[in-house]
Amino acid sequence: KYVHDADANGEAVFNQAKFDEIWPYLRVLARSSPDDKLTLAKGLNGSKVYKEKARCEELLRDDQIVVFPDRQVVAMTGDGTNDAPALKSADVGFAMGIAGTQIAKDAANIILLDDNFASIVVAAKWGRNVFDSIQKFLQFQLTVNASILIINVICAVADKKSPLTVLHLL
Repeated sequence: KYVHDADANGEAVFNQAKFDEIWPYLRVLARSSPDDKLTLAKGLNGSKVYKEKARCEELLRDDQIVVFPDRQVVAMTGDGTNDAPALKSADVGFAMGIAGTQIAKDAANIILLDDNFASIVVAAKWGRNVFDSIQKFLQFQLTVNASILIINVICAVADKKSPLTVLHLL
């Protein structure tokens, strides 16, 4: 209602500038309609507020609102057929496993098997743990492989036999 303008035919047209004025002050939308969810997901994905450094500093200074420096991550929950477009538009869509329709489950990225919102926090912690583990593994592998490469290059330049055999490299 507040972020839509009427076009020549009287149809509602989304106004990104109006949305960008409002969304930093939103925290949680509860009991919202599927249209509101879709407007929120598309509006946040289309927002460029994070590029406006002066506005971000003003929001932080005046209202203690932090705008992420790259872009906002949109997470959406839904259980009905009408929620499917919003779940698809969001970066992460959560569908309810027990009460949710099959269409909502198909549109979502994650299905909450117990329909408990606390499971979202647990899923986020698991996801961060997996990400950290992969990051540590890659850092270890790159360090070891770079060291082996340097040793082999030095041995090749010095015209000596490599101290590492094929079994060592595996």
